[in-house]
Amino acid sequence: MLNIPTELQARLDSGATTLAWCWRVERRDGQVSGFTDHDGDLVFDGVTYRAATGLSGADIDTRLGRESGSGEVSGVFEDSALRESDLANGVWSGAQVQIYRTDWSDVSLRVKVWTGELGEVRHDGVSFRADLNGLSRRLERSIGRIYSRHCDASFGDARCGLDASLPAYRGAGMVTGQGPAGFVVSGLSGFAEGWFSSGWLDWTSGAASGQRQRVISHHVSGGQVLIKLEGDNSASGIGDGFVVTAGCDKRHATCRDKFANILNFRGFAFLPGNDVLMASPASDKRRDGGSRGLS
Repeated sequence: MLNIPTELQARLDSGATTLAWCWRVERRDGQVSGFTDHDGDLVFDGVTYRAATGLSGADIDTRLGRESGSGEVSGVFEDSALRESDLANGVWSGAQVQIYRTDWSDVSLRVKVWTGELGEVRHDGVSFRADLNGLSRRLERSIGRIYSRHCDASFGDARCGLDASLPAYRGAGMVTGQGPAGFVVSGLSGFAEGWFSSGWLDWTSGAASGQRQRVISHHVSGGQVLIKLEGDNSASGIGDGFVVTAGCDKRHATCRDKFANILNFRGFAFLPGNDVLMASPASDKRRDGGSRGLS
């Protein structure tokens, strides 16, 4: 139940037009930003809620019980705190959102109407739309292991057992060129083609410093090393430094042949598929698992 100040409730009942929406957004890295749909900046609790950011919100769907409420926020890229590259690279994913209904003529008259976090973000280069998920959405997340042919460990974690910080699995480099196929980089000439495919690249300098991106592909062509990254790369350019970690596609063969780490493989490579489970009995064919190397 909302605890609305008496004076604010009176203004709400009177149909006052001095009301504004304010959004407080705290990213996972601790950065706090404030936005408002008012035509001037508002300040309270040590946060400046900036106007003219092109941000607007839709109705929040709230529900009783444990069902997760949801909503949406949209805007255009008009504010320095809302860069397309940040949204594309997941910098704002999971950020905590608090929404206030505020009397802009007296910001002490306000009420927090909703708390949640940012979900999926969709953008087209000019504008964006982001889902708002209630905190109870966390209760809907899968907990525990899922039976799959692919490994469910993360490369370099305790279950994987490999030390991802070793020079054999990590390289440092710099962008020396840029083209439609990705970045041309230096510093990785000692690694085989594809070694970093499906890995992670962490920017260490430049406008994207501190950000992490997934490596789509790693190619060596004509003596040049090419790295293609997932997401928007407009914030990165020639001279930017990075550290990149070897990629693992979670397959049994990759763990065995690329990393020689098959003893720590955390998947179920010989798990029968639906075709086997649904096959009818037959007397003319042995079905003892021999074709899968299980007999």
